[in-house]
Amino acid sequence: MSYSPFFKYFPEIAEHETRTVTVFDHSAFNLPPAHYSFLEMFCNEPGCDCRRVFLSVVSSLQKDDVLAVIYWGWEKRDYYAKWMGFGDPTLIEDLIGPGLNLASPQSSYAPALLNLFRNLLLKDAAYVARIKEHYAMFRQKIDE
Repeated sequence: MSYSPFFKYFPEIAEHETRTVTVFDHSAFNLPPAHYSFLEMFCNEPGCDCRRVFLSVVSSLQKDDVLAVIYWGWEKRDYYAKWMGFGDPTLIEDLIGPGLNLASPQSSYAPALLNLFRNLLLKDAAYVARIKEHYAMFRQKIDE
C-alpha cells in the first residue's frame, strides 16, 4: 500500500480544510509554541477500502521537516478482519485507532503530537467527519 497526499488531487480544498493547531503555551500538550498542520494522505491503490488516513505533521518552526507520521483507522476490528480476509489479531490491531507509523521517521515531538491528535482532534466530530469525507473524495478519484 502506498499513500498520496490529499492536496495532490484536491489542492484548493486542502488549502482551506487542512487542520492546523496553534499551541501558545509550551505546557499545552508538551509542545513548543507553533502552528502544527496535519497533512492528510490516503491509500492510492485502486479498489482499496482500508478506511485509514496517514497524517504528516509539520510545524511553523520546522517547515521542511515532518515531525510525526500518525495513522488512524476509524473502523472496528470486525471491519478490518473482513477487509483483510483473515483474523491475525496482531495485524488487525495495527490497523485500528491512532498511532505512530513505525515505518516513518519520527521526531522527539511525535508522541506529544499523537497525544494532541488523540485528545483534541479526534474529539472534534466535525474534523472526524471531514477526514472521512476527504477519504471518500480521494477514493472516488483513485477508483475512476
